[in-house]
Amino acid sequence: MTISIRAMAFSLAVAGMASAVSGADSDDMAARFGALESARQISMSPSGNRIAIVSPVGSGSGVSVIDLASGKPPIRVLHENDSDQDISNCSWPTDDRLICRVFIQGTDREGYKYTFSRMMVFDHDGGHAKVLTDTGGIRSLGFTWSGGGVIDWNGGKPGTILMQREYVPESTAGTRIASKLEGVGVERVDVNSLGRVNVERPRTDSSQFISDGRGHVRIMGASKHDNFGYQQGKVEFYYRKPDDDSEWLELSTVTDAADGSWTGFNPVSVDPDQNVVYGFDDNEAGRRAVYSVKLDGTRQRKLILGRDDADIDHLISIGRSERVIGASYATDKRFAEYFDPELGKLASALVKALPGFAQIDWVDASEDENKLVLLASSDVKPGTFYLFDKTTHRLDEVMPLRPQLADVPLATMKPVTFPASDGTQIPGYLTLPVGSDGKNLPAIVMPHGGPSSRDEWGFDWLVQFFAARGYAVLQPNYRGSSGYGADWYKKNGFQSWRTAIGDIDDAGRWLVSEGIAQPDKLAIIGWSYGGYAALQSGVTEPGLYKAIVAVAPVTDLEELREESKHYVDEKLTSAFIGEGPHIEAGSPARHADKITVPVLLFHGEEDRNVDVEESRLMDKRLKEAGKSVEYIEFPELAHSLVSADARTTLLSKSDAFLRKTLGIK
Repeated sequence: MTISIRAMAFSLAVAGMASAVSGADSDDMAARFGALESARQISMSPSGNRIAIVSPVGSGSGVSVIDLASGKPPIRVLHENDSDQDISNCSWPTDDRLICRVFIQGTDREGYKYTFSRMMVFDHDGGHAKVLTDTGGIRSLGFTWSGGGVIDWNGGKPGTILMQREYVPESTAGTRIASKLEGVGVERVDVNSLGRVNVERPRTDSSQFISDGRGHVRIMGASKHDNFGYQQGKVEFYYRKPDDDSEWLELSTVTDAADGSWTGFNPVSVDPDQNVVYGFDDNEAGRRAVYSVKLDGTRQRKLILGRDDADIDHLISIGRSERVIGASYATDKRFAEYFDPELGKLASALVKALPGFAQIDWVDASEDENKLVLLASSDVKPGTFYLFDKTTHRLDEVMPLRPQLADVPLATMKPVTFPASDGTQIPGYLTLPVGSDGKNLPAIVMPHGGPSSRDEWGFDWLVQFFAARGYAVLQPNYRGSSGYGADWYKKNGFQSWRTAIGDIDDAGRWLVSEGIAQPDKLAIIGWSYGGYAALQSGVTEPGLYKAIVAVAPVTDLEELREESKHYVDEKLTSAFIGEGPHIEAGSPARHADKITVPVLLFHGEEDRNVDVEESRLMDKRLKEAGKSVEYIEFPELAHSLVSADARTTLLSKSDAFLRKTLGIK
């Protein structure tokens, strides 16, 4: 295969490129690494002649459209400059119309903050903008929080889509035509006229629908609730045979366990040609695997891809129909296995054609799949979007994700293992400063969030910043992480916190024993659960880490339980946290007196994942105990701190804090 590469004449211009890296100070480097990605999401029109790019703009976000045929510069077609409104993603129902999801924050009369979403539709040049979400009329007996979502870009008729939405019943006072529909259902919507027809009547227990990509709803999920409306952690799935729009047949039941894991076949994507649904379930080795189930009445089940050493956790799909072309899993790195041989060969050819890019992710495609949008990246390559034409074999660059780092040497991320105190080998990733011999360095242990998550090989802006500032960084996939099966997951990182925190502390000890870290210059930094782990390590192993940085941390397990009160997942969250003595022992805010080293805390005021009161409580308890603590709170920001200014502050303040505390010049 011959692949030609040239830079696109109409690539997005990037303003404010930083100066050369030589001599760059901490603030300059913090600004480079703290900058948001230049594109949040890219989508391609059905013909492949246009692409839409969602990007951060000022304190908000915007959508730009590039006409690939004309080669003209991109035009801004939508801009939300208010930090209370955020465009998350867009896609094309037709060549001329775009649909985007917008999240909106508000405040009620009591001062309570809330968030809801709406779907917008407009022309490729920004004209004829309309709200696509049907929120009901003045008779509605409730508020529509979810703006719905497109489950099929081919609604069965030209210019239509299938849209899953929340139906709210209407008041019947003074009328006979009020709607009594309630629950989640599906309607066919004309994206030009907004004419809509219900194709799947809502049920009070329906929670999701899956189509076949050709305008037919084939799977329904029914979420079970108790008499008080709380989720029971069980979803029953049903299916329909081809060309049967009436009878629902039993498919599977997925049940959430108290520890946050789940059992049962979880359907994800329908293949109409093979008349199967692909989904995930555990194999005999207790690892997540991909199975297909026949939708012909037999429910014949077939193992498609499974491993004994890792979970298969991602289906690879492509294009408007979201055709499944493979699956991927992560061991020391992420690997893809393709069910489509042609695209598998193409992915291999693209890796060879793009030196330094080890990973290829398919982003979108034209309707005929001849034109593709892809993202190429690696540990030292933050990512670049490309367009590939299968007919001409032409590969064109669209834009880099992080142009501010173009001239910054990035550090290699190396998979490693280290022994826990009980002899178990713990996997992780070690990143050393560029040019370092890997010995006698200031070092950071950086546990991931979740806890039911894991770190993977690839570019990480936090890790790379600290490596650029001269630190060795170790990211342990401690027991309690996902991706390694049920035995590794334990009872999750809260109920089994002693095992998880023990592994994280052993990561620090290993850095010292290997001579990588100077014992007096070892720190721990974490975000979310990682922040909890950083603080709890300061409680259980006082002085092992000489400085603690915690971003949006959980600090009291009982407070975390309280945060879910009056939400439908209250009982599931409570079961996930559990009951017993681990609540008292595993809450760092209750043992602030045991922490012997300086602490730096960060939190977003509008955090919906971990309430800001968790950091406020930790700050208060540490001060009451006479400990050294600094707390920085970011107004109007949520859990991920999606703000270049906030992230720059986080990096520069953390670096200054570590250098002062650890005595680094």
